[in-house]
Amino acid sequence: MTMRDLKPILVFDSGIGGLTVLRELRVLFPERQFIYVADDVGFPYGNWEEGALKAHVLALFTRLLAHHTPELCVIACNTAFTLAGADLRAVFPHMRFVGTVPAIKPAAERTRSGLVSVLATPGTVRRAYTHDLIQSFATQCNVTLVGSQNLARMAEAYIRGEGIDEDAVRDEISGCFVSDGNKRTDIVVLACTHYPFLANLFRKLAPWPVDWLDPAEAIARRTRSLVEAEDGFEPRMGNDRAIFTSGAADFSTRRLMQGFGLSTE
Repeated sequence: MTMRDLKPILVFDSGIGGLTVLRELRVLFPERQFIYVADDVGFPYGNWEEGALKAHVLALFTRLLAHHTPELCVIACNTAFTLAGADLRAVFPHMRFVGTVPAIKPAAERTRSGLVSVLATPGTVRRAYTHDLIQSFATQCNVTLVGSQNLARMAEAYIRGEGIDEDAVRDEISGCFVSDGNKRTDIVVLACTHYPFLANLFRKLAPWPVDWLDPAEAIARRTRSLVEAEDGFEPRMGNDRAIFTSGAADFSTRRLMQGFGLSTE
C-alpha cells in the first residue's frame, strides 16, 4: 500500500501553534500525509465575537472538507474546538474530529498541592466548556484561569526567531503562580497550542518550578486510536503540506513551515 492510497489527516489551527501537535502526530503516523491549515486570516481568535468566529470556522471547514476529503480532522486549537467542536460534528457527521481542550482532568489527577492554573486565551477562559471541565474533573482543586491576550502573538514571533520582551512574557504568566499558606501552584495547563513553543522561556521566568502540561502527545494518541494502522505502508517522504487561509504567508512563516518539512505551494 502506498501513501497515495491513504487519505490525509488535516490539522487545523488559528496560526502556527498546531505545529506542536503535528510534531507528535508524525511520530505515531509515519504512513500518513498531513495537511496543515493555518487560519492566518482569522488569527488571533481571541479578538473575535463568539458567534462570528463560530460562523467563520464552519464556513471554512465547508470548503476544506470539500477540497481535501481527509480521513480525520485534528482541531489543534482550544479556542476553536471549545467554541465550535459540537457544531462541526453536527454539521459534518460523516467526518471525525479530534479536538483540543484544556488538560484539566490530567492536571487534577497529577497535582500534589491542589493548586492548578490554566493558561489560555481569553476566549477559552470564558468558555462554558472550560468551566464544565473544572466542574466535572477538578472540584477538589483550586483552579486559577489566566487569560492572555498577547501570548499567542508572542509565541508566533518567538518561533520565527524574532525577539520578544521577557518582562512582557513574565507579566502574562504571573497570574498562574498562586500561594496558599505552605502550598503553591504545581501544575500549569498550557491551554493554547502556541504556548509550548515558549515552554523553555516559561521555565526560565517562573518564580518556582511547576509542571507545564502540554496536551500534544495525548491528542496524537487519541488520533491514533481512531485510525487503524496500515501494514505495508511507505513512510511519508516530504509530502506534507501547509495551507494558509490568506494564501499569502510571509517569507519567515514559509521558511518556518519548510523547516518543519511542510511544502507551502
